Amino acid sequence: MSAYAAVPAPTRAYWYCQAGGWVLYAAFNVVVFSALSRFSADVALITLTIVLTLLGLTHALRYHIRARRWEHLAPLPLLGRLVLTNLLLSVLSQVIIWALIIWVVRPTPDGQPQGWGQFLGYALNVNLLLWLWEGFYFGWHYLNRSRQAEVDKWKLTAAVREAEMRTLKTQINPHFMFNGLNNIRALVMEDPARARAMITHLSDLLRYSIQLNSTEQVPLARELEIVEHYLQLEAIQLEERLRYSLDVDPAALPVLIPPMTVQLLIENAIKHGLAPRPEGGTIQLTAQLNDSSTLHLRVRSTGNYAPAPGHQGVGLRNARERLALLFGPAAHLHLANDPHAPDTVVAHLQLPVQPVAPLVGQ
Repeated sequence: MSAYAAVPAPTRAYWYCQAGGWVLYAAFNVVVFSALSRFSADVALITLTIVLTLLGLTHALRYHIRARRWEHLAPLPLLGRLVLTNLLLSVLSQVIIWALIIWVVRPTPDGQPQGWGQFLGYALNVNLLLWLWEGFYFGWHYLNRSRQAEVDKWKLTAAVREAEMRTLKTQINPHFMFNGLNNIRALVMEDPARARAMITHLSDLLRYSIQLNSTEQVPLARELEIVEHYLQLEAIQLEERLRYSLDVDPAALPVLIPPMTVQLLIENAIKHGLAPRPEGGTIQLTAQLNDSSTLHLRVRSTGNYAPAPGHQGVGLRNARERLALLFGPAAHLHLANDPHAPDTVVAHLQLPVQPVAPLVGQ
């Protein structure tokens, strides 16, 4: 019962198509019987009985299809289910129609149903009508789904571009660039080797952010490289106030994720948690796959999560939208204070494992 309760209500377009289709079928019968000079009041009542019965059965079929999610089945399994369903509905329709004709309509003897041959003939006719109805129904559904996929593609493209702009403005913002270059300049005379290493970190981070435009997902391994670059650059400013560790299951490294997602979590942890504290804090990143091949990535950091009501932040909102478009309800990103540890915020990223792509080159 719960599955049927969750079925969305029919749209207005559905009712227009249902009413229009069965009215045309009734009109076709009237025209045929009139051409044969056999049209009468009994024929009109019988036609109305047939049309209303088939309207009800096809509407019930629509609920069954949506509740069982048949619209997502591959063609072969779907055809197998429809063959059996149409056979049962064809027989059931004749039982209902004949019962209504005999006990409700009560036509003259000439209009009474006669024999098993007529029963099977009408059942075959209904079977063909059901296939026609299902052809229109699934065709309309697949057309809408392809349109929705196109809309989602455009939304995803817009989200990726928004992420790129957000990255250039906030993730790699002028303030960060200024501080990074200033700190590197101070290292040039004191520690030239480390200064060269920091320039490499900054260069790779900028290159990665610019390449956001070219791909929707990257392997976790590549994202963690960028996280390391970011942490190394932040460590110049924060020094011993920044303490971090990365504990990642090797099996999780090829998993595909939206670029800059983990870097966003790390940046938020530093910006809102560690940086404001004179004593700094700790960041612990863990990532592993569970038995159902789902990635669980957690960032535990020093801080206190207290967002303003209705203001979750542009970065987090963007990340959640991209996860929803790429993975649907199977993915989520959740931030909360750790109920078991004071002054600790936990960011939990969960998403399904998709086919592995080759690592993005540096």
